[in-house]
Amino acid sequence: MLAGIPTYLLNCLQSVLNAAARSIAGLCRSDHVTDTLASFHWLHASEHINFKLAVLALHGTAPRYLSDLLRRVADLPSRRRLRSATSSQLDIRPSRLVTVGDRSFASAGSKLWNSLPDDITSASSLSVFRKKLKTHLFWQSYPDVIF
Repeated sequence: MLAGIPTYLLNCLQSVLNAAARSIAGLCRSDHVTDTLASFHWLHASEHINFKLAVLALHGTAPRYLSDLLRRVADLPSRRRLRSATSSQLDIRPSRLVTVGDRSFASAGSKLWNSLPDDITSASSLSVFRKKLKTHLFWQSYPDVIF
């Protein structure tokens, strides 16, 4: 997974997306590409990584060995009697190494899931989840774009 990659690598991925959008739209290299990306409904590289992580890992489409790494707060014995037991939040395991530990599937996936609004995490099906998630991430990518 590309979750938590360094900024310089994320910038490289974004420049590839920008070049593809310029090529498709027939823009010059010096032309701004933000409006073109928004009109294509393409997410920025960081939001696209979050989208893939959420869909693959957090909505039941991940392989079992990955989904076993995620633990719901409600399933923890120490929290069964708390208000958080009724939420769909995931347990974020502490990590020693910020550079590697926070990029792990369990840590990055749990943090992403817990940061999503409840109307997205409680979606009834995968298609509804994908649609709501893409809309949420799109407005994070392009908060100033008006259609």
